[in-house]
Amino acid sequence: MDARDAEVAGLPELSGAGRTLVMGVVNVTPDSFSDGGEWFEPDTAVAHGLELLGEGADVLDVGGESTRPGAGRVPQDQELARVLPVIEALAAHGAIVSVDTTRPAVAERAVAAGARIVNDVSGGLAEPAMAHVVAELGVPYVAMHWRGHSDVMDGLEKYDDVVADVRDELAARMDALVGAGVDAAQIVLDPGLGFAKAGVLNWPLLAHLDALGSLGRPVLIGASRKRFLGHLLARPVPGASATGGDGRSGAGEPVPPRARDDATAAVSALSAAAGAWCVRVHAVRASADAVRVAAAWARASEDVTDKSVDSLTDGRTGVGGLARTWQDSQTCDDHGGSPR
Repeated sequence: MDARDAEVAGLPELSGAGRTLVMGVVNVTPDSFSDGGEWFEPDTAVAHGLELLGEGADVLDVGGESTRPGAGRVPQDQELARVLPVIEALAAHGAIVSVDTTRPAVAERAVAAGARIVNDVSGGLAEPAMAHVVAELGVPYVAMHWRGHSDVMDGLEKYDDVVADVRDELAARMDALVGAGVDAAQIVLDPGLGFAKAGVLNWPLLAHLDALGSLGRPVLIGASRKRFLGHLLARPVPGASATGGDGRSGAGEPVPPRARDDATAAVSALSAAAGAWCVRVHAVRASADAVRVAAAWARASEDVTDKSVDSLTDGRTGVGGLARTWQDSQTCDDHGGSPR
């Protein structure tokens, strides 16, 4: 599925964007893996969200419960106290806000406060009532591939074929959601990178986004700063082989989360080129640039594909017709037609 053709019910202003969307992460938590505590106070969280908007975020994803590996649950009242003032303030500034929660009650209160999207890392499995709430709210719903809460998920990394298994499990989730009254047009799918997928199993999912796109719904990719990128970029230790069979740089320590932002932007560009609807990232500016590069690349590729072989040669001039057309569309200098 091409991201530029994707439409999601309830988000008319984001339909037909001509590129992959960028969702900026606003963690209102003391213990998130990459920036826990940094934006914990409501005022700083709102300021950070507005900064991400200025960097090019299309959506702000506000979460009040960490889903880092090993994290425990927080009480519902605490989650509500964290996210509601931030959502209300950002929505008042005109932001399109997503609430990152697995709890139906939090989703309901968040939408009442101004959230436009529910982003559920459990895809409705944590609390089955979520499907009925989302159906009644009628808002877009991101359903992620999930096998268990953060404190147990690493023990659930068992797959025969990770691409086929994730696709099939997401297909089953879609069927269950639609059966509970959710309109299929509300649903966005997320392969759940890093969730019950600690390492190399994330790469086949990224390399085969078309398998998820075959389910007929837009796909969101959340690779930002995740540990599989940290392992990929791990600094080799003396005496270790330069690369391992798992694609890691070596046997050294994984690089810290913020040192993974360049790799995240690379994933954003490649995901956009593969047709992802949205990328969810902590550092927005680089990924906002990356998805625009991917869109320009795709448009140029389509222009070439649409031209017949004969049109690539101009019989009157003996030069490439495509090159002439491209030059004609540019401002040229005085030295033979090269673009300035």
